[in-house]
Amino acid sequence: MMSTSFPSRKFLAMLCGAAAMVTVAGCAKDNEIDVSGGVGITATRSACPAVAVPLHTGDITLFDPATSRDASAVDVVAAITNVTPQCNDTGEKVYQLASFDVVATRRDAGPARTVTLPYYATVLQGGTAVVAKRLGNVAVTFAEGQVRGTGRGQASAYVDRAAATLPADIQERITRKRKAGDQDAAIDPLSLPEVRAAVQRASFELLVGFQLTQDQLEYNVRR
Repeated sequence: MMSTSFPSRKFLAMLCGAAAMVTVAGCAKDNEIDVSGGVGITATRSACPAVAVPLHTGDITLFDPATSRDASAVDVVAAITNVTPQCNDTGEKVYQLASFDVVATRRDAGPARTVTLPYYATVLQGGTAVVAKRLGNVAVTFAEGQVRGTGRGQASAYVDRAAATLPADIQERITRKRKAGDQDAAIDPLSLPEVRAAVQRASFELLVGFQLTQDQLEYNVRR
């Protein structure tokens, strides 16, 4: 079974961590310019990893016979949905739990049946570095005579709070209010390479998707 990649950094779902969010400047809304006493960027960040389902890994198709790709051979189609993050960021280790449903349909409304589907949970830092990866299974149950089945799974991640927190000097550069006439008044601090790199290093994601074979991934991409 292949190690599923994360193509194009596009997501089917993107959810912010659900625990306490820390407002780091003023009373302006998130990402707005705060002009009270000067100009500064107001930003809201959380130490909780964002939760996402990478493109092409949120659904899986099983065929019978397995070697066929004809529409008539589609046996089961399943998708990850209702991804719900729940974060505890009260300690030095931030814990992010993501619960999700799997909904599936089968070709034949026959006897009761259980289908086991593999999934992965990967922690990504800075958009590219894999910090951890775990594999699991979701059992999808079809009742007798029903073509629709459901299952439920969970994924989790621990992240060091220190690693997910912006250094004080970077935070100050982002949120410091600037007045007209200041040398850097017209400079967006997030356009500075060192600031952008620091924000990227402190950004974590918990990615959840089906653990696909190469053939299954290629099938999803082609559809």
